[in-house]
Amino acid sequence: MSMIYPTIETNETYLHQAERVKRQNQMKSFLKGMLFLLPSIILFSVFVFYPMFKTIYLSFFLTNAQGATTVFTGWDNYKALFVDPIFIKSVKNTFLFVFYTVPPTVIISLILAVIANEKLKGIGFFRTVFSSTMGVSVAAASVFWLYLFNPTMGLLNKVLETSGLDAIEWLTDPKWALIAVSATTIWMNIGFTFLILLGGLQSIDSSLYESADIEGSGYFYKLRRITIPMLSPTFFFVITVSIINTFQTFGQIDILTQGGPANGTNLIVYSIYREAFVNYQFGAASAQAVVLFILILLMTALQFKLVERKVHYQ
Repeated sequence: MSMIYPTIETNETYLHQAERVKRQNQMKSFLKGMLFLLPSIILFSVFVFYPMFKTIYLSFFLTNAQGATTVFTGWDNYKALFVDPIFIKSVKNTFLFVFYTVPPTVIISLILAVIANEKLKGIGFFRTVFSSTMGVSVAAASVFWLYLFNPTMGLLNKVLETSGLDAIEWLTDPKWALIAVSATTIWMNIGFTFLILLGGLQSIDSSLYESADIEGSGYFYKLRRITIPMLSPTFFFVITVSIINTFQTFGQIDILTQGGPANGTNLIVYSIYREAFVNYQFGAASAQAVVLFILILLMTALQFKLVERKVHYQ
C-alpha cells in the first residue's frame, strides 16, 4: 500500500506540469496571433473604432465651429432630428433612392452576366465593356453624366427633341432629379455587380445543365430552375452590399445636384455633410450619422432575417 501514494503524487505532478505547458503554449499562440493582427487592430482603431465612438460622443453635445464640445444636450440632438422636415425628407429620399437604384442594378447586371457567360466568339470583349464602369471614379462618372443631363447641349435632350418630345430639366426639376441621379448610380454600380454575378454563374456545376439538357429542358426553364436558385447566395451578397453602399451615396449628389432642387436629392449622407461642414453643427451631424448607422444595421439584420433562409447553398 505504501507504494501507491508516491505513484498518485507523481501522476498528479505530471498532470499539473502538462496543464501548465499547455497553457503556456496557448498563451504563446495567442500572443503570436495578436502580433500578426496588431497592424490591422491599430488601423481599425484609428480609422474605424475611434471615429465611431467620437461620433457617438459628439452627438450628445453642441459644438463650436472648430468641433470642440460646448454644451451637453443629452438626447436633444436626436429629438430635433425627428421634427426637422429637411432630415425627414432626406430619410424618405434615401429609401426612395435605394428602391430606384438597387433592383434595376441587379436585374440589368444579371442580364449582362447571363449574356457574358455564353460561350460565344469575342465574348471577352463584351465582358470587358460590361465591367468597365468599375474603373471610372465617381467624380469622372458624375461629370460625364452632368454633360449628358445638360438641358441645352446634353445628348439625352437632343434625342428627345429629335423624337419630337419636350426637353427635360433633368437635374433642376424635382420630379426628375432623383431619377437622374439614380440612373447615374445604376450605371456606376453595374460593373461591380456584373462581375460578382458572372463569377457566381461560372461557379455553378455544369452537370446540372447537362442533366437538364438530357431531359430536354429549354433555356428559360434552366434559367428559372437552375441558374436563379443556384445564384441565390450571390444575390444575397450583392443585394446586401448594394443596399449598404447606396445608403452611403455622396459623390454624385455633391457634383450633380448638391441636394437640390428643393432638397429633392438630399440624401442622409449629404445631409450629414451639409450639417457638419456647411453649418458647422457637428453635434447634430453626429446624431444624423448615428441614425444612419442604426438604419443600415437594421436593414442588414432584416436582410439576414428574411432573405438568408431562402438562400440555397450548394
